[in-house]
Amino acid sequence: MSLTDTLIKALKPARTPTKYSDGGGLHLLLSPQGGKLWRLAYRCDGKQKTLALGAYPAVSLANARQRRDGAKKLLASGIDPSQQAKTDKLNRQASSASTFDAIADEFLSKVEREGKAAATLTKKRWLIGMAAASLGKRPITEITAAEILIPLRKVEGDGNYETARRLRAVIGQVFRYAISTSRVSNDPTFGLRGALVTPTVTHRAAIIEWKKFAGLLRALWGYEGTPETLAALKLMAILYPRPGELRHAEWSEFDLEKAVWTIPAKRTKMRREHRKPLSALAVDILRELRTHTGNRRLAFPSIRSPERPLSENTLNAALRRLGYANNEVTSHGFRATASTLLNESGKWQPDAIEAELGHVGADEVRKAYHRALYWNARVTMAEWWAGEIDEMRASH
Repeated sequence: MSLTDTLIKALKPARTPTKYSDGGGLHLLLSPQGGKLWRLAYRCDGKQKTLALGAYPAVSLANARQRRDGAKKLLASGIDPSQQAKTDKLNRQASSASTFDAIADEFLSKVEREGKAAATLTKKRWLIGMAAASLGKRPITEITAAEILIPLRKVEGDGNYETARRLRAVIGQVFRYAISTSRVSNDPTFGLRGALVTPTVTHRAAIIEWKKFAGLLRALWGYEGTPETLAALKLMAILYPRPGELRHAEWSEFDLEKAVWTIPAKRTKMRREHRKPLSALAVDILRELRTHTGNRRLAFPSIRSPERPLSENTLNAALRRLGYANNEVTSHGFRATASTLLNESGKWQPDAIEAELGHVGADEVRKAYHRALYWNARVTMAEWWAGEIDEMRASH
């Protein structure tokens, strides 16, 4: 007699497992604990076998019958339904391990092992998170350029053209990682290079004229703020590092006797240690600062928390208080100022200036060339630049 939902619901467990047949090898196994499990008894290659089809009521009676009929079709084609079920499970697991989310997680772990900065990892996670809603659960082999365009258009539609460009780039990085690990054969983001609005490049505001720079220097040396902020502003002009490199600087990085500042690789943009010569003027400023913060780890601690560095907003706010608008000067702009005026002076080889700025090409020979051959030139250039700053700030 075939089963009905009414009969199944009324079944009561016994002390031992009990079978209730529905025909065609399909039966319901009622466990002593009350579990109702669908099973299919069948023969394959002369052997009696049993296939689990799920539990009632998650798998309804009608659904169980459909699964029985599907298994019998496989048997008629010479396929063992139990073996096919195992194969399907392995395929699902492989598909799950090859989703965009899974491969993106692997890619981020690789980037982290490579020692990339926390800020870089945070930015990549943020960008990948934007793509996850549309692409995350999709097998990476099935994702098309048209699908990738959906999250890109959403970001672009909000007017965030640069973010859309970066999002396309990081999705491409995930795909290229998948290619290198033999999970996919091509990168569909390649064909999207011309699909997005090209963002307008806005350079950080900077003064690139000697006379105007002299006025800025006089304003800086007359700034009435905390010793940390005043020293940081002066050193941005004298040393022109990236603001984050200076703000996070620790006293252990400065050798004032040898007049060298060694910026660790973890904090440089190129992820390579960068040594900068310190002019006598820079050393004097650091010695003075050490009387205020020398008992702390950070050379430029925040006034609110000694274990946190000055923020870039603090430096830019100081420039605003000195009367300079954000389209005139930024803390990062000191790099453009130094690069422009040093090159304009005609006294220094462009490669020496680039080496001092920490701009190093990918070629290993060229990297060594920058670091070694130009060190003496950079020491001399640092003293010359500091001397020019001293003269300009003293002029009227």
